[in-house]
Amino acid sequence: MFAIVEIGPGQEKVSAGDILDIPRTQKKKEIIIDKVLMVISGEDVEIGFPYVKGAKVVCDIIGDKKGEKKIAYKYKRRKSYHRKVGHRDLLTRVKVKEIKTA
Repeated sequence: MFAIVEIGPGQEKVSAGDILDIPRTQKKKEIIIDKVLMVISGEDVEIGFPYVKGAKVVCDIIGDKKGEKKIAYKYKRRKSYHRKVGHRDLLTRVKVKEIKTA
């Protein structure tokens, strides 16, 4: 059984036991994701419009981490102007405990 959920700016395919990095969230013991786009269990497929009613994904928080460094280099030719600007996203690492359907 797996599900496709909407997390932050993108979509993820998850199943029980998967570990995901999601945008930083508040400190709690577990997170419930209710933006489930599709649930597939064996041959049964539920597709939401836009979300599946009553479907939830329950996740446990493992900890916080930083994402990979992203660099934006600004440059203007013939003007002696260049700047190197970078940042790292703050992420929360979660483990999918179970997928619940209606």
